[in-house]
Amino acid sequence: MRRFLIAVILAGAATPAVAQSGLEGRVGKLESEMRAVQRKVFPGGAGAYVEPQVRAAPQTPEEIGAPASSAIYDLTQRVSSLESQIASMTGQIEQTQYRMRQLEDQFAAYKKATDARLGSGETPAVGSDLGAGEGGPVVPPPPRAVATRPAPASAAAAPGGRAAQVAAVVRPATGQPDEDEYLYGYRLWDAKLYPEAAEQLKKVVATYPKSRRASFAQNLLGRAYLDDGKPSLASIAFYDNYKKMPDGERAADSLYYLGQSLMKLNKPADACKVYGELLDVYGDKIGQGMKDDVARARTSAKCK
Repeated sequence: MRRFLIAVILAGAATPAVAQSGLEGRVGKLESEMRAVQRKVFPGGAGAYVEPQVRAAPQTPEEIGAPASSAIYDLTQRVSSLESQIASMTGQIEQTQYRMRQLEDQFAAYKKATDARLGSGETPAVGSDLGAGEGGPVVPPPPRAVATRPAPASAAAAPGGRAAQVAAVVRPATGQPDEDEYLYGYRLWDAKLYPEAAEQLKKVVATYPKSRRASFAQNLLGRAYLDDGKPSLASIAFYDNYKKMPDGERAADSLYYLGQSLMKLNKPADACKVYGELLDVYGDKIGQGMKDDVARARTSAKCK
């Protein structure tokens, strides 16, 4: 009988021990997973780890025959706490990854838009009345940041600025109004005051359309635009001179400079057509210097 009682006591003691061993295994696994999650959330920051909400109570010597339910209760609480913390931190990781994907998508969209703006350049097409040309309506480029064009060195260095430079250009007084107005426009152009020169030369063409100086003024208007970095406007001015005043003294020059403007607009095929037109129409009227210039221009444009 005594041996039977001892066996019962030992069996009763062994049952909670087995349960405790199984729970300890679960706790160890969960605590290992918890540390792995913490390393992902706080890489390299051991001090930033989230401390467990429930700690194992310090073991105290149990009295023989005392119930073992308290140890099982502690382990159960630790398991529940760890499971709750892992679920919470997993949710935080998923939210962080979602935000990172959003930021990456936003940055990719911003980079694409920025590259598109920086890559866009001025590509206006010349309105073509050249017959076989491939011109079209002028299409303004998309809005973009434009660097301020520095003033010419002579104007910038002058006391009083640009207004003083314009005032310093002497108006001629030969007694011939068309001649005086054209020469004044020429002097403005020669002083690199291109916008003022353009306005003056347009005035000459409008006021004295029958004067021989009208062809000079229209041609020089195109050169003012070209020198001012406006090849689209220059090409229109040059073509107008050839179209409206084909017998003018500067019609052939305007065709040559029209080809130069088209080269600036990256239209070598159209430039070649213009050079061909120049030789066909004025080949027996232009000097050798102009013929040499056209030959060089055709070589540069790779005309066939």
